[in-house]
Amino acid sequence: MRVVFPTDENSGYLSKRGAHFGKAKFYTIITLEDGKIVDVEGVANAGHNTNACSNAIANIMSLNPDVLVVNGIGATPAQGFLKVGLDVYFDQESPTVEKSIELLSQNKLQKSNGDGTCSIK
Repeated sequence: MRVVFPTDENSGYLSKRGAHFGKAKFYTIITLEDGKIVDVEGVANAGHNTNACSNAIANIMSLNPDVLVVNGIGATPAQGFLKVGLDVYFDQESPTVEKSIELLSQNKLQKSNGDGTCSIK
């Protein structure tokens, strides 16, 4: 299983998680087999460009993920990931990818049903 995390740095599974998936500096990709980390990749985020969230969705989908773990997400990208069949999980507590992987492996993260967690005020 390939799990993508928006991160603020490229330090493998010790990377600090990014708060905004589309504006994170990097995506850290963890490959799990039987609950164990077998590969770690860091990829620079190409950014939003002019297509806003749809570009961020395309950027993440180009990484061939099975799962995306985010701190939060807006309604539009949440619906976009639902439409393309990507499972999105929320983790608002883990500071690093390593800690978040532990929670994901223990089934302690909430799965998105396509609703966003961000609101416009």
